[in-house]
Amino acid sequence: MLPVVALVGRPNVGKSTLFNALTRTRDALVADVPGLTRDRKYGYVRHEGRSCVVIDTGGLVETIVGSIERLMADQTLKAVEEADRVLLVVDSREGCTSQDLHVAEVLRRAGKSVLVVANKAEGLDDDMAQAEFHRFGFGEPVAISSAHKQGLDTLMERALEGLAGATDTPDVLGPAADSIRVAVVGRPNVGKSTLINRLLGEERLIAFDQPGTTRDTVEVPFERDGKSYVLIDTAGVRRRARVHEGIEKFSIVKTLQAIDRANVVIGVLDAHDTIAEQDASLMGLVAEQGRALVIAINKWDGIPPDQRNAIRDGLDLRLDFLRFAYVHFISARHGTGVGEMMESVLKSYRAAMKELPTKDLTRALEQALTIHQPPLVRGRRIKLRYAHQGGRNPPVVVIHGNQTQHVPDAYRRFLENHFRETFRLKGTPMRIQFRTDDNPFAGRRNELTPRQVRSKKRQISHFKGGKKGGKR
Repeated sequence: MLPVVALVGRPNVGKSTLFNALTRTRDALVADVPGLTRDRKYGYVRHEGRSCVVIDTGGLVETIVGSIERLMADQTLKAVEEADRVLLVVDSREGCTSQDLHVAEVLRRAGKSVLVVANKAEGLDDDMAQAEFHRFGFGEPVAISSAHKQGLDTLMERALEGLAGATDTPDVLGPAADSIRVAVVGRPNVGKSTLINRLLGEERLIAFDQPGTTRDTVEVPFERDGKSYVLIDTAGVRRRARVHEGIEKFSIVKTLQAIDRANVVIGVLDAHDTIAEQDASLMGLVAEQGRALVIAINKWDGIPPDQRNAIRDGLDLRLDFLRFAYVHFISARHGTGVGEMMESVLKSYRAAMKELPTKDLTRALEQALTIHQPPLVRGRRIKLRYAHQGGRNPPVVVIHGNQTQHVPDAYRRFLENHFRETFRLKGTPMRIQFRTDDNPFAGRRNELTPRQVRSKKRQISHFKGGKKGGKR
């Protein structure tokens, strides 16, 4: 089992920048704003044949003002509890502060092996960068610059020194290759983090009654009924006109990237709010990206029975273009309907990845043509000959024929619905592409046989003779 290394320190000392440098990714959101990281974020580090799990955490502060800071501190303490070694990250340019002393005292009480990391040491003498931090009593500090990737090799050698399991390097780090990636998206404060916590059975993510609590995407491996998943919590997406902070803009970009990398998307809506244009736009974006979709109407337990039909009618009206998606009415806080929702997630994934044999697709196309023929174009019937699969996630059906560029959208939708019903592709969008077959004889002249050449000459001679005879 791989050892675990946690990055801990006060806010804005460069923990997320160091996390990205060690994992060689850009997974952690980085900005010059204290308290940007809130949830625990896990990554994998490989260094000269040795590996470990690294945890990025939120900043620890001495004076906790609000509830959100208390939840952030709890997340950090859980990371410290899981860790085999803790890297206490400090700012070498600002020196040792009272907040650093507080964090050091917390780690001392935890009884963990601690290595002090003096970050932002570019351009400084190592002895000068490390001098003030000997007072912690955790041994010789390591001077690095995570932004410039200086001193990282020395840091990893010191961090992995004496840790069991670090030499057992697996061929593939991270979740299993066949894990289903499930992104949970929606507007702010609809219960995305609460839903993931309910599925995991623990308070893995900060769930707080305040819009914008989640700022970064957080990936959490998860197993259910023998199947591996990766749950991706995302920041809430609001209308562009309401987005002013640069951090929120980057959070939305990370959300859109999570949708692009997902196999299935759970779109969470708040049952207490009307289905807004923003909900329809976000779900439409998911469908446009070709991702399998499950719609979860959250907080359903607090809706009076007499109002539920009105909500269902509004859902059918606003999200009519998402008829392919499964819809579940759930309560993330109490767990009502969550199990059935995950069954639909698995069905949607299997539909998106389904193999469609060419002979079966062609047979289904012939059945569709029997039910409803394509329209006439300038007196000529559009001919559709055969179909084959052109891709998965989403399923793509390529249909070959003549004049396919004139197939109207209504007939395209008819074929899409027919293929969906025939192959049971509930839960995933699908795409139909038409290709007009090239004429193999276009631009080619027919080669005449000698006999045909003689016959052609006689006809021409006869024609000319007939014209001369007429003139006489």
